[in-house]
Amino acid sequence: MTDPLILLGCQRSGTTALAWALSEAYGAAGGHFTVNGKLPYLLDRWCRQDDVDARHLRADEILHALRRRPPGGAGVERWLCQVETSLRRAAADTAAGRARDADELARRILAESYAGFPRWGDKYNEYLLHLPSLLRMLPRARLLLLVRHPTEVAESMLGWSGDRPWRPERPADAVAKWVAWHRQWPLACRTVPAHRRLVVDYHDLCAGAVDDLLSEFVEVDLGAALRTITPRRRATTGVPLSAAAGQLWAELSDQAALTSRSRGETTGTSRKAER
Repeated sequence: MTDPLILLGCQRSGTTALAWALSEAYGAAGGHFTVNGKLPYLLDRWCRQDDVDARHLRADEILHALRRRPPGGAGVERWLCQVETSLRRAAADTAAGRARDADELARRILAESYAGFPRWGDKYNEYLLHLPSLLRMLPRARLLLLVRHPTEVAESMLGWSGDRPWRPERPADAVAKWVAWHRQWPLACRTVPAHRRLVVDYHDLCAGAVDDLLSEFVEVDLGAALRTITPRRRATTGVPLSAAAGQLWAELSDQAALTSRSRGETTGTSRKAER
């Protein structure tokens, strides 16, 4: 089994569209990429050391959260069955005192949940808020960060429809949320080797400028799957950019440009002409 791929990105950054493309490509290659699987996030919440010390793994809460907003992706039902089997076994072992370390238990649950898939990955926006614990559970993970300009993200957040109680109501709050979601990434870069992390710009993705780069990084041919991603215009927005957002965006966009150049992105073929 290859090292897992974790797709990261703030809400309204295009991660869901990319996740479905990855799911299609992984499924065709015999693997599984979960769209909003969120299992590491739930394990961070409900498989803590105090739970293990109390001999009580909260498997019911994890399973309920998984089913309440079911994840997607090719092969997801098989994955969910394996998750439930693993959680029930882990809960029994915890109650019997056979499980003593929470991080080790979480790593075991993840390995058993994705067993049988030669390659696998997952996308869940909130992983970006829990990078230290994510990397403890998945120390060999490859991290793919999709970034979009903070004012465009803010404009998209403000235009959200439906029941979304976490939606910011003011432009400044939406920009501040973008900053809060990305502030852990520069710290994570210090602990993750360069060959296991990649930053991609949203508009480069939509334009097809990074198809070869992404295929090389995930070790799966993504060409056909990425063609399903619809290009988006650059928003013409009056949302003000805070100093903190501007500084962080400059750092992230520099990383996107640097990784593209170092991996030879300039030789890739753009999809603009095909569309």
